[in-house]
Amino acid sequence: MADRSLRGMRLGAQSLQSEDGVVFSERARSVYLCPVCNHETALMFAADAEAPETWECRHCSAEAVLMVGTEPVVIDRSDQKQARTHWDMLLERRSRDELEELLEERLSFLRARRGQHSVGA
Repeated sequence: MADRSLRGMRLGAQSLQSEDGVVFSERARSVYLCPVCNHETALMFAADAEAPETWECRHCSAEAVLMVGTEPVVIDRSDQKQARTHWDMLLERRSRDELEELLEERLSFLRARRGQHSVGA
C-alpha cells in the first residue's frame, strides 16, 4: 500500500473540465473607432447579437463609434430629449419683460437695504 500513495491536486490550479465535445457559438467581430484618440477597439459578440452603436474607449473614455467596413455608423440622436435648463423652465412660466421687471424690483430692494445698513453702521 505504501507504493500506491494517493496523489492530491492543488485547489484552483487546474480545471477538471475539458473542451472536448463543446460547440462554441458563432461569433462576429465588431470594431469601434474613437474620434478623440483615433484608437480602434475590437470586440467579439455572438453572431446573432446586435452590436451596440457606441462603446466606451479604453484609453480616453470617449464614445467610440461602430465601424461598418471603413465607414462609421451614423447615429440617429433625433429621439433624444434636449436637457432643459433652469432658464428654459423659467421662460416657460414668465416672459422676458416680467423677468426684467422682477429683476429691477429686487435690485432696487437690495440697493435700498444696503443703503440703510451703511448709514446705521
